[in-house]
Parts: sequence; structure tokens; C-alpha cells
Amino acid sequence: MVLERLKNALFGESENNAADGGDDKLEFAAAALLVEAGNMDGRMDDAELESIQRLLARRFDHDETRAADLMERARNAMTDSVQLYPYARQVKDSLDHDARVELLEMLWEVVYADGVLDDYEANLMRRLAGLIHVPDRESGLARKRALARLGLEG
Repeated sequence: MVLERLKNALFGESENNAADGGDDKLEFAAAALLVEAGNMDGRMDDAELESIQRLLARRFDHDETRAADLMERARNAMTDSVQLYPYARQVKDSLDHDARVELLEMLWEVVYADGVLDDYEANLMRRLAGLIHVPDRESGLARKRALARLGLEG
């Protein structure tokens, strides 16, 4: 038990991870990254929460309740952890290139949900693009698609 907790602390895995709620590790990792993106500017407003829930429901074909539960468990996990790498690694290892670009586009939608890109959010997006192996050019195109979907100018 002590060794398991130490392993979880060292590798950023939460005891409340995907296995607890029946979601696979990829869904939980994506939710955790979306939550981190929404909270990166120091506040998670209703627009960001709604965006995350909608994106999780659409991407993983969940109903509203299941998407809200997944988001809430990810929020709890990210409150207890500052680790991005284990979640980014799960995404990188589980998704093909096009799906990673799609996830990055989802992340852009979350950071722009409030209409403003904060410096911390921009930094997070650069780091995540690198961690999940999406080149800058493709990240920029994903950003433009997200802005267009949100009706914002880039």
C-alpha cells in the first residue's frame, strides 16, 4: 500500500484515476489536460466548464452526466497534482497524430472559451504541443480552427 502511494506520487497517477469511474485512462488524461487548460489563468469560469463538458461529451460520445462526472473527477485530480507529463504521455502513446491534433484543437477551445488567451495559457499550449508531439505549425492551424469555431478572430 505504501509503495503504491509512493508510485502514484512519483508518477503523477491519482488514486481517483480512470479505473475508479470506468473511464479508460485516455479519457481521464484528456479530461485532466482540458481541466488544466481551463484553470491555467487562475480561474475556471462557467464558459470554460461548459466548454470542457461539451468537448468531453462530443469526443468520447458521453451523455451530459457522464461527461460532467469525468470532468469533476479530473478537476479533483488536478487539484491534488501539478503533473502534466503522465497525462500528456498517455495521450501521446494512445492517439495517432490526427487525434492528437484534434485534442490540441479542443484545448485551444477551452483556453479561448472566455475570449482571451492569457500568457500562462499560451505557455501551457506550447508545452502541451511539444509533449504530445504536435509541431508548432499544426498547433497554430488547430488554434485557428478553434477560434473560427468560437467566432473569434485570430
